[in-house]
Amino acid sequence: MKRITGGFLLTLLLAAPLAAQQPQPKPAAQDEFVPVSQPLSPQDTIPAPRLVATAYGFIWVLLLGYVWSVRSRLTKVEREMATLSQRVSAGDRTR
Repeated sequence: MKRITGGFLLTLLLAAPLAAQQPQPKPAAQDEFVPVSQPLSPQDTIPAPRLVATAYGFIWVLLLGYVWSVRSRLTKVEREMATLSQRVSAGDRTR
């Protein structure tokens, strides 16, 4: 038992200096926001109007595709309902 207690005490004594070390402070530029007046290189700029127009175009294509899909499915359901209505009407006449 003394051997386990001695090993534990030795571990605490060796780890104490490591725990007592204070972390190094970061430089001020990393701690807070530093505004940049101009991009560092021309490659860092993004053409905003082209990106916005592309995004709007993409959304419109998706919206029109969705509307077309709903319309085609609704047309199919209406045809099936008309066929079913004709079958029911024909069945009532035979009785």
